[in-house]
Amino acid sequence: MAKRATLTDYLRHWQSIAKPSDDPDDVEGRERRRENYEKLANEYYALNLVSIVFSYNSTDFYLEGWGQSFHFCRYPRGIESMLQAMARHEHYMAHRLNLSAGMTFLDVGCGIGGPAKEIAKFTDCKVVGLNNNSYQIEKGREIVEAEDISKTEMELVLGNFLKIPFPGNSFDSVYAMEATVHAPTLVSVYSEIFRVLKPGGRFGVYEWVMNVPAFDPSNTHHVSLRHGIERGNGIACIRTSHEAQDAMKQAGFALVVAEDLAEHNDPLPWWYFFAGDTKFVQEWTDWGRVARMTGPGRVALDMAIRGLEFLGVARKGTAVMAKEMIHGGDCIAEAGRDGLFTPMVFMIGLKPDV
Repeated sequence: MAKRATLTDYLRHWQSIAKPSDDPDDVEGRERRRENYEKLANEYYALNLVSIVFSYNSTDFYLEGWGQSFHFCRYPRGIESMLQAMARHEHYMAHRLNLSAGMTFLDVGCGIGGPAKEIAKFTDCKVVGLNNNSYQIEKGREIVEAEDISKTEMELVLGNFLKIPFPGNSFDSVYAMEATVHAPTLVSVYSEIFRVLKPGGRFGVYEWVMNVPAFDPSNTHHVSLRHGIERGNGIACIRTSHEAQDAMKQAGFALVVAEDLAEHNDPLPWWYFFAGDTKFVQEWTDWGRVARMTGPGRVALDMAIRGLEFLGVARKGTAVMAKEMIHGGDCIAEAGRDGLFTPMVFMIGLKPDV
C-alpha cells in the first residue's frame, strides 16, 4: 500500500524560507530541494487530505479536477472542453514523434496513465508508463484493470526516471509530459532517457520552464512567482528555456525541435482555468473548474474545507494546503499571462544512429 504524506512532511521542504523575495537566488533552499527531489514530489502527490475513514489525497484531488491527464494544453479551436483540448495536446505529441502501429514507447512520469492510454489508442502502439509514485501507479493499474486494457497494450511500472529499470536501446520512442521538471537536473533525466531509447529514435517533451529573457532572476517579483509555482506544485527547481535546450544537447540528443507552444495565437490562453476569469469559459462542463478560482468560489471552497476540518472529515491543515495549491495556481496564471513561464516548451531530440 502506498505511503501517505502529511502537510508537515511536505512543508518542511520549504521551512527555511520566510519570504521568497528576501533571497532572489534562494541557493541553499533550492539546492536542498534538488537533493530531495524524489521525496519532495512523492510527498506532494501523496498528501493525505482527509481522515483515515475517507481515503483521499492530492492525486485524487487532481483526478477530480483534471481527469486522468495531469497536464496543461493549448486551446487552438476555441470552443471545446478541456478534456478534448488535452486529448489533442497528447495526439500532437504522438504525431510529431511519428508514432505508428507496432512501436513500443515509454511515457516518463506517466501519472496515473491518462496520456499513455490516450496515445496508445490513437497510435495502436504498446505503451509502458513509468512513475516513481506508488499511489499513482496503484491508481493507474486500477483504472487499467477496470477498463480491461491488456498488458500487451499498456503497462505501468514503478521506477525512478533517473534509474529507468530497462536495458539500453529498449524503446522505439520516449516522451514526457510536464514530468521531467521534477528532476534534480534536466541533464540527468534526459541522459537516462537517451540510454533507453533506440538509435534513430525520438524523444519528445513538454517542459515547464521560465522564459528568458522575459524572466529576470534579479527581479524579486519574478522570483517570487517562480517560488510560488514550485511550492504549489512539488517542484524542486524550474529551469529556464535556455537551460532546457542545453540539457537536451548535453544528454547527446540532436535537438530537432524547440518551440514554445504557448506562443501560438490561440483563441483561449492555456492558463485561463487558473485565472478564474469566466469570460474565457466555452463549455458548461468547465464552469465548475473555473468557478473554484473566482473570488466567491475561493471563499466557498475555504469555508467548505474548514467545515470538514471542524467535523473531523478533513485532516487539520487541509485548508492550508488548499491555499498553497491555489497560490501556486495564481502564480502560474500571472507568470503565464506575462510570458514569464510556460508549461509547454516542446522539444524533440533525435538519438543518432550508431
